[in-house]
Amino acid sequence: MAGSSCSSSSVVLLGLPSPPAPTTPSSLPSHHTSSNSWKTKLSSGGGTEDPTATLCKNPTTLAETYKWRMVIAYDGTHFSGWQYQQSTPKTIQCLVEKALAKTTKLEREELILVGASRTDTGVHAWGQVAHFITPFNYDRLDSIHAALNGVLPSDIRVRELSPALPEFHARFSSTGKIYHYKIYNDIIMDPFQRRWAYHSTYRLNAAAMREGARYFVGQHDFTSFVNASNSDHPRSPVKHIIRFDVIELGALIQLEVEGSGFLYRQVRNMVALLLQIGKEAVPPDIVPMVLAARDRKELAKYTVGAPPHGLCLMSVKYNEELLEPPSGCRATSFGRHHTISKCKLPFY
Repeated sequence: MAGSSCSSSSVVLLGLPSPPAPTTPSSLPSHHTSSNSWKTKLSSGGGTEDPTATLCKNPTTLAETYKWRMVIAYDGTHFSGWQYQQSTPKTIQCLVEKALAKTTKLEREELILVGASRTDTGVHAWGQVAHFITPFNYDRLDSIHAALNGVLPSDIRVRELSPALPEFHARFSSTGKIYHYKIYNDIIMDPFQRRWAYHSTYRLNAAAMREGARYFVGQHDFTSFVNASNSDHPRSPVKHIIRFDVIELGALIQLEVEGSGFLYRQVRNMVALLLQIGKEAVPPDIVPMVLAARDRKELAKYTVGAPPHGLCLMSVKYNEELLEPPSGCRATSFGRHHTISKCKLPFY
């Protein structure tokens, strides 16, 4: 890939729960006379024709582009987070861009891939949302969907692919996110959980953790829970936490937090303090005291951030009207489904 080293409306969650199996796929029309609103005016240039795509036939519309939305799942164990980094090709964004470049024959600068959440190194996702653009339309979404998953590493999968309205933006259109953090609370770690759950040998007091989590709910200034970031655009530290649940599933304790948005390392820092509460090292009412301090050094008196591998981005929220399919377009590809096996060999 050249140029790179690698409102009042209802809200919808993308990524959670799993989608139902689709009906038999149907092709999109090659010419959309009623879907001009789908095209986004961008001077992105063309690209080599993809055999699974239908190019705009009118030469005056070649500067118009089509926007696409993806829901992506990945095991972040072996990757350096989502965000593209010139110094390393081992980021989710870089690998998705390489897969898109191979299947669309476009350059990274033309695709303009944007993710909803810039997950850290080692953090997982079930419902990451991203968008990209192309100068052509796809008649068969399931074909390009299968092609993408065919070239991506096995620990990254595009779960859904759909056409998006031009005003949709994976990051800036988001109205909230849901994260889960898993803690395996037993003396011996379950080897099947070791990559996706933090292991605590201390017998945690889940009831105390639940009491502490309630203090996070509501609108607060989370300055005490944010790490310094390299971003050139400082974000408001005031965020709204809708719910923070502590759920016991046998030896597994699952923390589920839903909010309007989250600051850099905020979730892992909140989890870290709840772990100290669970160990009964500090009382639950330490939470409002740390919040009121509005100083990251205050949290550092009690704990360091929780490890990344227990964290998973489950879902991203958007206003429903932004997820409506453009006129005349098939809504979503969930991948190819075969209802009848083509295998003629008997099973024994």
